[in-house]
Amino acid sequence: MTRSRWRSPALTALVTLGLAAPLGALPYVPPAQAQEDRPPLTIQVVSNRADLVSAGETLVAVRLPRGTRPRSVRMRLNGGDVTKMFALRRSGRYEGLVRGLRVGRNRLVASAPGRTTDRVVITNHPNGGPVFSGPQVRPWVCQETARDAQCNQPPRYELMYRSSVTGQFQPYDPKNPPADLAETTTDQGHRVPFVIRVETGYQNRDQYKIATLYRPGRRWTAWAPQKQWNHKVLITHGHSCGIDRQSGEAPSVTSDLTGSGAPVEALSRGYVVMSTALNNAGHNCNLVTQAESMVMAKERIVERYGRIRFTIGTGCSGGSLTQQQVANAYPGIYQGILPQCSFPDAWSTGQQLVDYHLLRAYLEAPDRWAPGVAWEPQAIAAVEGHPNHVNSVILDSLYWTSLADPDSGCAGVSDEQLYDAETNPDGVRCTLHDYTVNVVGPRRPADWGPQEKQVGHGFGGLPVDNVGVQYGLQALQQGRITPAQFVDLNAKVDGSDIDLNPRPERFEANQPALRNSYLSGGVNSANNLDRVAIIDLRGPDPGAFHDAYRSFAVRARLEREHGHHRNHVLWYGAVPLVGDTSYTRDGLVAMDRWLTSVERDRRKLPLARKIVTNRPADLQDRCTQLPGVEQVDVPGVGVVCELPDVQTRYGTPRTVAGEGIETDVQKCTLKPLRRTDYYPVELTDAQWSRLREAFPQGVCNWEERGVDQVGARAWQTYQRPDGSVVYGGRRLGRAPGRSGDGWTSRSFAVWRSGR
Repeated sequence: MTRSRWRSPALTALVTLGLAAPLGALPYVPPAQAQEDRPPLTIQVVSNRADLVSAGETLVAVRLPRGTRPRSVRMRLNGGDVTKMFALRRSGRYEGLVRGLRVGRNRLVASAPGRTTDRVVITNHPNGGPVFSGPQVRPWVCQETARDAQCNQPPRYELMYRSSVTGQFQPYDPKNPPADLAETTTDQGHRVPFVIRVETGYQNRDQYKIATLYRPGRRWTAWAPQKQWNHKVLITHGHSCGIDRQSGEAPSVTSDLTGSGAPVEALSRGYVVMSTALNNAGHNCNLVTQAESMVMAKERIVERYGRIRFTIGTGCSGGSLTQQQVANAYPGIYQGILPQCSFPDAWSTGQQLVDYHLLRAYLEAPDRWAPGVAWEPQAIAAVEGHPNHVNSVILDSLYWTSLADPDSGCAGVSDEQLYDAETNPDGVRCTLHDYTVNVVGPRRPADWGPQEKQVGHGFGGLPVDNVGVQYGLQALQQGRITPAQFVDLNAKVDGSDIDLNPRPERFEANQPALRNSYLSGGVNSANNLDRVAIIDLRGPDPGAFHDAYRSFAVRARLEREHGHHRNHVLWYGAVPLVGDTSYTRDGLVAMDRWLTSVERDRRKLPLARKIVTNRPADLQDRCTQLPGVEQVDVPGVGVVCELPDVQTRYGTPRTVAGEGIETDVQKCTLKPLRRTDYYPVELTDAQWSRLREAFPQGVCNWEERGVDQVGARAWQTYQRPDGSVVYGGRRLGRAPGRSGDGWTSRSFAVWRSGR
């Protein structure tokens, strides 16, 4: 054969094209891969996680490959063309506020000639909620102006100005500017009239407020905000702990409880200041709906005001409770928190309340004391860990009874709707555990009482327990109470049934409520709290149930979980409860510096490490330097302040019983009762016999973790896609790709992992 006869047509073509490589070296490019090699479009859901969007709209950006003409891009939502909602914005981003999302799953598609199409699924939830908290509590009474049963109504806007004379905010009329209009210079250097706009609206069946410096008559969009906004957010909170079943009022966005001016300082610097009625613990003590309301409000900010750099929380008492329990259960809602006169969470505080309730039933009833046993105020103080017995009376009567007695009543519930064990066993139970039944779960059938059997379902479980607790143990060892008092007390302290009726047996925690109280973060173990910067603002407690030990409890929990407390700064001042009148304002400025330093750190490091390594060197534990105030270096705690001859770090009945300062053991692990453990205290045979009867299962072993004590699972949801409840919750998991980056600067973006 001649050379021309054996040359194949394919080879001839290759030679003709000048491809001299051997056949075996030629790459094979299948058609599908050739399609994928085209530069892709990339959709980013900016204003929230793509699976937590609410109110039928979301801010979306599309990253365009180099050379792509914006006019060639086509956007389709559920098959319909929504391209007109998008444009190349002044920031250089191709963005749009996508409206018309249906409840449930929505498919958004971006396409352009010569580019790989991108798709994203957006799960939208009603503006009236829920998003991840599960079926909502019923009944619920909306505000009078509500348009529907979900309390929806259009937002309203109010202009106010700060007076240069009084420093107060007054209504502002742009057509008649007042002579005393103050000015302010933001932390970005923009000098503007101190005029603010307050937006008041409704989400999740309750009110929210958003305030910001505002230039009337000038446009504001998410992609072109007015320049005075610094893209930072301050969240204010309320106080107390309550379980209302009606719409309320969001906390003020122009003042705070202590009157020390954090919101005013924030507004003057260019912050957006926001709040929600549901993050006011005195109105709603459910940490899941607290978090949910703030997720929805922050989404609203991103969609209407623009991307956020970082968010700071502030608040005293119940406001501190919300900040700390939400920061641990839903890390990323805040990047920094300023808890003041603090409580770590609701349920470990509840453990203290139940102890007070049960101890009072014995200590205030002399007819129950054994012959020869008498309780003087000093002995009662030794058992309670607090010199003022009124402290226990206040906490019990104000909080434990109102949060645990099912027929005590709650706002929004009529007398006819209220639970009554005899006449209305299926009525509304006004307790925290029933209010949060999605979280704690209903009681198991084996634990049902007569009313539960009658109505055919379990009531919300209680995650508190006093089995094995030796009340007054350290007081006995210190000689502050007698063996006769110790034995009589522990033999006669009893428990309650689920309706708070006394019973002789000790109070045993319900399952699955016990484990769920930890998994939900209802007991704040601080296992996720290393991912937020904390400046705790604290003063001494004069006996007003804001015991200073709680600040040290959070620090001790951080030490246990992470081996350090370097993300926790304590400012301890002389002013009762709040520390110093300047603390919230100064704390905001200090926190701003701290988070700005973290924001500049673009290294690929864990967020917890960034927070520690970028804390300003001068931001340390401190005391207010006032005459008569002494600095004290507490081992394992740091520098605190003491007033002469006044103890400012009171304990609890549990710390006197042997629990550590962490005070987050809801049910202790038991160990055998041993007589030698009381040496050198001598118990008579009769006393020992009574003690064995009081503790048939053993006594608390505080050296071990509590029963079912685990860390919180971050970002839990309590509902399935169809809206049905998931009692106890399940992890939301990693956020859908390319979503939620409008919530923070990239240095803080670890929250989107959903860990």
